[in-house]
Amino acid sequence: MHPDDPSDQNLPAADQANRPADPASTERTIGRHRVAEPQRRGPRALLTSTPVRVALATGVTCCLGFAGYAATRAGTGDQGAPLAQAVADRAALADERASRSLERTASPTPASPSASPSPTVKPSPTVTRKAPKKPKKPSRPRPVAGLTQVQMDNAKVIVDVGRKLDVPKQGLIIAVATAMQESTLLNYASGVLPESQDYPHQAIGWDHDSVGLFQQRPSSGWGTVAELMRPAFAAEAFYLALLKIPGWQDMSLTMAAQSVQVSAFPDAYAQHEERATTVVEALT
Repeated sequence: MHPDDPSDQNLPAADQANRPADPASTERTIGRHRVAEPQRRGPRALLTSTPVRVALATGVTCCLGFAGYAATRAGTGDQGAPLAQAVADRAALADERASRSLERTASPTPASPSASPSPTVKPSPTVTRKAPKKPKKPSRPRPVAGLTQVQMDNAKVIVDVGRKLDVPKQGLIIAVATAMQESTLLNYASGVLPESQDYPHQAIGWDHDSVGLFQQRPSSGWGTVAELMRPAFAAEAFYLALLKIPGWQDMSLTMAAQSVQVSAFPDAYAQHEERATTVVEALT
């Protein structure tokens, strides 16, 4: 209906107040109802409408996202090309190494168990030389019959020499008893012979030139001073003289000893027979 229709102008004031204000409304309050024709809008009106603005914003956002993705792919593509090339080069190098390993000569096969093994040179054993053992010192005899250790040692020398000469036991007792009487089983030097004091001795006597265990005189031909100062030599000289006396084994100890010593006190030897027997028993 035309806007200047007289019917619209003749409407009462109350009806005009109740008339819808929306010009786009398709319903008329007067007369018959009809669908209003859509109004034609210009480009500015379309741009300012809410649906169009939402669509434009969405499109811009998608464009910006696509542009960022494209830039990222472009950067990745720039870095991915050298990486892919490096991977390809490494694969080619691995193939080349594998082909070279195939061209190498095969490692020698181990010898079969039946093959004779090479002789093994065994080191010669080290010879360890042992230090020579020091000779054991003879144990010193335990003193008996009231003797000191020095006297017992001298008695042992006398007995050992007699046994070496195969002198019977009776002769050993005669020799020990004679030394008990002559020197109390001590190796005497002589105050008359200063030379005798140059040798090991245990006492000094003054009976002429008598020296040693048996007080034998160098001037009587028993030996030199040096010889007679040795207990073993003096004992051997006594035994050799005793063995030359015929029947000495049947004589008393005093008579046998006196036959060798020619002492001024022939009966003095008998007093030592018991002790001498004890000593010889301990040493044999």
